[in-house]
Amino acid sequence: MKVYVKDKVKEYQHYSIEDFDSYDCLKLSKRFYLALLFVLRGYIVWLLSVTNMRDKTSTLQWLYPEISLFYLSLFSGAIGLYILLVISLRRPDAQLWIRVSWKYIRVIMVTALLFDLLTHLAGYVYWQLSSISWIITQAIITLALIFMCYKNKRLNVNLNEFPQKLPDK
Repeated sequence: MKVYVKDKVKEYQHYSIEDFDSYDCLKLSKRFYLALLFVLRGYIVWLLSVTNMRDKTSTLQWLYPEISLFYLSLFSGAIGLYILLVISLRRPDAQLWIRVSWKYIRVIMVTALLFDLLTHLAGYVYWQLSSISWIITQAIITLALIFMCYKNKRLNVNLNEFPQKLPDK
């Protein structure tokens, strides 16, 4: 399947100059970052609690009343850390494993979202760590984020390009 110049122009016609990075690649979709934030929420809460100088545990206890839920969130967010690593190392001189990982980043993200849901579901079923309303809410959020990952045109463009060295201007 060849991609013709007309098809490439159609892909990029809705974007302005500000939508491209220094390697002339389209900046990563904000919806993808939203899904990543959801997967990494345990680490974000952990960072917020560590940076709170007055009371380092109050934020953590407020959002995760059961500490085991926090640990489950950290465990399920580990795949999100891998995604964050791939995004941060995505550049022209990247190693082969980064290039290969980038091709499958959407699949990795969906896997991370489903793994997150399954770990919290297991926490509910085996240890009654959360409520059924939270599990249902998380399932709805997860399905919405997965839907966004597959229907987002910008992410489709992102997946088809990888930064290349540009000639000096």
